[in-house]
Parts: sequence; structure tokens; C-alpha cells
Amino acid sequence: MRPYPFTAVVGLPDLRQALLLAAVHPGIGGVLIRGEKGTAKSTIVRALAGLLPEVDKVVGCRFACDPAAPDPGCPDGPHTAPAAGRRHPATLVELPVGATEDRVVGTLDIQRVLSAGVKAYEPGLLAAAHRGLLYVDEVNLLPDHLVDLLLDAAAMGRAHVERDGVSVNHAARFLLVGTMNPEEGEPRPQLLDRFGLVVSVTAPTQVSDRAEVVRRRLAYEADPAAFAATWRAADDRLAHRVRSARAALPQVTLPDAEINRIARICLAYQVDGLRADIVMARASIALAAWRGLAAVTAAEVRDAARLALPHRRRRDPLDPPGTDEQRLDEVLRDEGGDDPDPDPGPPSPPDPSPPPDPSPADAPVSSPAAGSGDDAGPSGDVGPPDSAGSPVTDGGSEADPSGGAQAGGPPPVAAGPAYRPQRLRLPGLGKGGTPGRRSAARADRGRVVGADHPRGRLSGVHLPATLLAAVARGSRGITSADLREARYVGQEANLILFVVDASGSMAARQRMAVVKTAVLSLLRDAYHRRDRIGMVTFRGAGAEVVLPPTSSHQVGVAKLTQLRTGGRTPIAAGLRATAAVIDAERRRDPRRRPLVLLVTDGRATSGPDPVTLAPLFAGTTMVVLDCESGPVRLGLGRRLASGFAAEWLPLAALAAGSADPDRTVRRAA
Repeated sequence: MRPYPFTAVVGLPDLRQALLLAAVHPGIGGVLIRGEKGTAKSTIVRALAGLLPEVDKVVGCRFACDPAAPDPGCPDGPHTAPAAGRRHPATLVELPVGATEDRVVGTLDIQRVLSAGVKAYEPGLLAAAHRGLLYVDEVNLLPDHLVDLLLDAAAMGRAHVERDGVSVNHAARFLLVGTMNPEEGEPRPQLLDRFGLVVSVTAPTQVSDRAEVVRRRLAYEADPAAFAATWRAADDRLAHRVRSARAALPQVTLPDAEINRIARICLAYQVDGLRADIVMARASIALAAWRGLAAVTAAEVRDAARLALPHRRRRDPLDPPGTDEQRLDEVLRDEGGDDPDPDPGPPSPPDPSPPPDPSPADAPVSSPAAGSGDDAGPSGDVGPPDSAGSPVTDGGSEADPSGGAQAGGPPPVAAGPAYRPQRLRLPGLGKGGTPGRRSAARADRGRVVGADHPRGRLSGVHLPATLLAAVARGSRGITSADLREARYVGQEANLILFVVDASGSMAARQRMAVVKTAVLSLLRDAYHRRDRIGMVTFRGAGAEVVLPPTSSHQVGVAKLTQLRTGGRTPIAAGLRATAAVIDAERRRDPRRRPLVLLVTDGRATSGPDPVTLAPLFAGTTMVVLDCESGPVRLGLGRRLASGFAAEWLPLAALAAGSADPDRTVRRAA
């Protein structure tokens, strides 16, 4: 099926501008697109590939060398310039979430090395994407080491492969575009900073815009060729403008006054390092080339700042969104310079051509619209609180006659400053689930602990075991039957389920403030360990799954902020709801191990004895975080932990400084 035309996507002015700037100047460092489901993220990225200029490639070269200036270090070289070439459209390479490291950077063809004695390098996706576009969907779900490889190659323009006895260095200059859904969790701040430009998109809020998206999508699906032909002239004009801007790029000058303006803006915005200054300078130059200017002006600097800075200042990745953009607006107003309008608002790219149809929906809109076919509809999930951090009234069991807090009553108790908690590791060895930083597990990389017969493609040979297999067979040579694969132990992410007692007794002695501080600290720890999280609360007559398992730790912080107290303590109801969540998650992802953190004082005042539910948690690791305080203590939390064969840990001992900072939880019964 033909790609959806770039100019047929409705709205999305900031995203269009960012992608076109990256196409003009790939040295900007790539674009990260943040948006909920069904906002045309994948559609517009695939459409962008059709606007990139065609490239000449050396015939037979797997690394897409330019015939006029071939890479001197090309593994398929040396090529003598000018080499025989052939023109190809710009390559679009898509990197799947489940890609392995050898698929990304390439690897030694070990079977040919050991069987035929030939040192053969098999290139990966970075080589295939050279001089084209590399698209990474759900980039926030990629393992960190793969994202590091991608961003290093995008920044340096070369890929360095040092693994499995092979040392290869080849050119890898490509336009990197990543997409992500914030509901699935945030990438590390260090990785976020490596993307040159970041744009957030949302679904349209106007009826006319949404209707136009549907009309165009249905027309495209009914006859893709005819629909593409309708928009071909507009796409061709835009592609011509990209080529012209690329050609004009070397002639654009960046005056010293604007370099100083960039430095002042970055200092006022309090970004770390100098990457933001460099990205802003490159984006300003690309904007000037796009607009046909010979020199960068203050307008280009401000427009570049709105695309290059908002994601670089957030000190805490779990802070609510919106504060960064507000601070940038203040900085740009202060840095008005010679512009008569100190607050120009977000940049809107000039429309390259009027649409072939008279529809008004193709004009830039304040809420971007989607022409997406890869996802359906806007998300209905609960998001983080508003930028002001105002609490949201908790429905829960407000009508509880036993004394629960009423809606509109006192606001929820605030948590104190987070601290570094102990790392609670699961016992034993996991089965190789999602890579993370919490518990030991089988992995594709890490510490070598043994060797196995290869399962499918051989990715890492265990040479001593291979030689021993050949010796045991009595052979003086090595065949494919002797190959053994290295077995690794690394670290995995887990499912951390917070089961929080929100009953009336938790309001005594400021206990809930201590509990929220502890849970907030554990949430931050789960973010750094790349865990999934979920939250169950219980009070009054029942329990509520306030946060189904997710990778969005921001939402977990928001739910914790909204948590109110009141009513009786139905611990059994909370545990029963928790067991149902674990059962559902095991069906969805059987290799991800759960860790239940039960936060309570152990005083069950409603429902059956919670210990009777212990069989539901057989094989599940649990920690009872005992929040009982005061001079007289009943020890009910410790008794509850004993009934579930769980680890007992008082909240006061959770901080890493007060006990072992790296604690392996007791093995589940």
C-alpha cells in the first residue's frame, strides 16, 4: 500500500515543522514525537520518507556509499571514486521494539567463521538506514543499551561495532525519528536530551477537524493510488523545498548576536550541558534556510527554542507536564530582543501549497489532528494532574457510613521529600523477561554463566564450550553441530504492586504523610529500575484498583497525590483485588515477576481474616511495609507478614541509609 501523503495529514503544525527541519538538516539530532494513541505519529513519519531526496549508492555496496565520495573505511570497500552508482529513493528502515543488539549494529557471522574459516560481517539496521530515515516506534520501550547505540550513531554519523571478535567502523548518517506514547512510560532524561527536537501531539478537539480526518482516511483506504495522486503535486512541491533548503544550508550565516541570544536563552532556561545550544543553533540555521533567509534572525532562534528546549529542563522525570513550557514562555518573553512581539506563540510552518481540495481543515489548528491508520481514537485513560497540581476529588468509597472523608472535605495529605529507598530484589533467577535494573534474570547480555545448544540464530558463541564439544566428539575440526551459545545472567524489570491502606487509622499521627513519602520514594525507584507499577487501595467497605499495571510512573505519582483516607480497614478486600490483578498480568506477560508491597499497620477492622487469603499468593513475593507508629504497638503488621510468609519491613527502615541498601526479599512460600 502506498504511504499516506505528508500534505494530506490534517493539522500538526509543530510536528510538520520539526520533521521538515530534521529533513533539511539531519545534524539536528532527530525528532521524538510524544502523543497518545491515534494521533498520526506513525503515519506522518512514514510519509516523510517520500519527501527526502533520492540518493546515489555504489552498486553492490551494503553500506549505501556515495559514488562521488565513498566512505574510505567502508567494510565493502575500498571504492574508487567516482564509483559506479545507481539512484535509489531514500530508505525507510523501521526498528521493531523486539530487535536484538546484533540486528541493530550487525554482527560476525559466527557459523561461517567456525564452519568455513571466513571472517564475515553481517551488517545491521544502522547500515541499512545510512543516508535514509530510521524510524523507531515506541522508542521508550526499547532497552536502554539499544537506544544508546542509536543515539550515539545518530550523533557521530558512524557506527562502531566491537563484539564477537569483530571490529567494524562504518558510516551511519540518518534521520532518526522516534515515537512514544507517554502512557507507556517516560524514557530516561539522559536519553530524552539526546533527541534534538521533541514535539507533543494530541487528538483534535474540533468536530470539523475530526470529520476531515475520517473523510481523508476513508478515501485513502478506498483507493490509495488515487488518493496519493490527488496530493502528489503538493508533496512534490514540499519535497522540492526540502532539497532547495538543503542546498542553501551552507550559505546561511549565524550572526554572533544570535549565538549570544541562544546562549542567554539556554542559561535562563537552566538546561544542563551544551547540547541544547548546539541543537538550537542548527535548528535556527535550518529554519532560515527553509524560509529562504541568508542569515538567522531572532525569530528563528525563538522558534527553534520552542522545539529544542522544553524537554531538556525537567529536573524530575515524574514532575507533572506543563511546567517546562511555562518556564520557556517566560524566558522568551524576557529575551524579546528586537522583536516587536515578545510572545509570538508556537511556530507555524508555512503551508507549502494550498490543498487540492477546498477543505478548511488543512489549515494549522491549535489542537493537532490525525490522519492515522495505525491506531484508533484518542486515549480515554486517566492522565496526570493539571499543571497546577490541584488535587482531584477521589470518588472511592466517600459514602462510607463508618466515617470516611467526604467529597469536598479536607484536601489529601501531601507527601514529604522523597528519599532513596532500599532496592528490594526478588529472590531466585527470572526467566528473561523485560530488561531492567531490579532482579537477576536470564538475559541476552550480561555475565556469562554457562553455555547451551543454540536456539535459533546464534548471537554469541561460547568458545570454550564449543571446543570441548568438538573434543568430546573426537573431531579435529569444528562443525556447526559443535557450536554452543553463551548463557547470560543480567537484570530484569518487575511488576511492583502497591497495596495501600487508606483507612481512617492511617490519618492518625500524620501517618499518611509518612506513607505517601515512602510510596513516592518507591515509585521513583521503580522508575529508575524500569519496572511496571500498579496501585490498589482499600478503605471503608472495599478496595479499588486505582492504577492498573502501567509503565507510566507519572500517573502513579498523580494517583498517590489524590489519595484520601477514611473508613474501616478491609485488608482482605485489598488483597483479593491484588490477587486478581496479578492473575491477569500473568496471563498477559508470564515472564514478568510481581512484587507486592503491602503498606498497612495490619489492623483489619472489616471483612474476613486476611491470612485466609494466603493461598492466593503462593509463589508471589510480598513485603509488608509496617507503618504502625506510636509508643504502644500491637505488632499486627509483623503477624500479617508471618501469615503470608512475607518479608516484614518497618517504614522507618525503608531508607537505604538505615539498613542494607540492596535487599533480597525473602523467597515466597
